[in-house]
Amino acid sequence: MTAMTADRSSAPVPRHLAIIMDGNGRWAQRRRRPRAVGHRAGARAVNLTIDFCLDRGIAALTLFAFSSENWGRPEEEVRALIKLFLNALDREVGELHRRGVRVRFIGDRARFPEAIRARMAAAEALTRDNTRLQLAIAASYGGRQDIAMAARALAREAAAGRLDPESIDEAAVARHVALADLPPPDLFIRTGGDFRISNFLLWQLAYTELWFTDTLWPDVDAGVLQEALDDYARRERRFGLTSAQVAAGGVPA
Repeated sequence: MTAMTADRSSAPVPRHLAIIMDGNGRWAQRRRRPRAVGHRAGARAVNLTIDFCLDRGIAALTLFAFSSENWGRPEEEVRALIKLFLNALDREVGELHRRGVRVRFIGDRARFPEAIRARMAAAEALTRDNTRLQLAIAASYGGRQDIAMAARALAREAAAGRLDPESIDEAAVARHVALADLPPPDLFIRTGGDFRISNFLLWQLAYTELWFTDTLWPDVDAGVLQEALDDYARRERRFGLTSAQVAAGGVPA
């Protein structure tokens, strides 16, 4: 074992990785191809990323596949994305299940055609008991929408007399947002060169380490992902505490 391998094996690995997969359209345009070709190339990068997470022992991966704002894109591109999504569900879910990956979807799935909603439900049912990797796909998702839905759920409980409004705190909201059963993301990656989180997991990213790269999503490989993990391993996560408190073991679990 080389010194580099030994250092890497002892480095902290994020439990939960969240990614905005940006750059598919620009990747295709640079090659004078339709944007749909870029989305198909991006699907290959998704498979590589899942392999990477399984290899590195990352417990959860959340991918921003389609935002609530993406419905405003040109109709032809939306149709192509939905077709790609449908084909991926048909093609990939069996293999993900075989490898122990649990698949779930977060977002307003009511806006999708019934054929996709049925496949989403089938994928979730098939993989529900898998524990090797928790794969969450954010589709028709928005962070503000997520928080608003949590607020509505709390309001319904209060209106029914099951909840004292004065008792609502951060923990109560956290129980109602998407992925409430998972630890918040430790590391967020955005590809494509933009430096924003674009309404993704607004509640959950409060103390997440952010990492940005100019690499377009279809060009992401294990080297890019490992660069992000290496940078993450060098950071001190203080969660509002001092370095001395962190050294004394005061960081929240």
